[in-house]
Amino acid sequence: MADEAHSTDWELRLGFLIHDVSRLRRSAFDRCLKPLNVTRSQWWVLAYLSREDGMTQSQLAEELDLGKVAVGGLIDRLEKSGLVRRGADATDRRVNRVFLEPKSKQLINRMRKVSHQLNERILDGLADTKLEVAATTLDAMKRNLLAYLQADEAA
Repeated sequence: MADEAHSTDWELRLGFLIHDVSRLRRSAFDRCLKPLNVTRSQWWVLAYLSREDGMTQSQLAEELDLGKVAVGGLIDRLEKSGLVRRGADATDRRVNRVFLEPKSKQLINRMRKVSHQLNERILDGLADTKLEVAATTLDAMKRNLLAYLQADEAA
């Protein structure tokens, strides 16, 4: 019984730690991005497009785990800022693709530098071996969660 209580305490503590670190990192990242006049959501759209320019709005919505209307609003604001443009798909005119504008590439480079500086600060004093263990552990947890969610969807 004591082992079960200890296990439950550890599981709760780990869950709270993951949540707290994620929340605090988001807050710190928002603070770092504020001078660049970009929101975290806009940054994620730009980041995904920097890896795969020309994604559809539906793909972006799925990757960001947002509704299509919410992504549409984000793209509207980025388009007004001259950072992205919409274009019809070459084979299906009903599908909108989103492309980075040249202006966004400079901003993405600045955001990456800001992100790198923040990560250096967050990881300060942590040995590479500890970071490797943490990354391996979180990656395994992510795979388990994805498998759980995919199995749940298939049922």
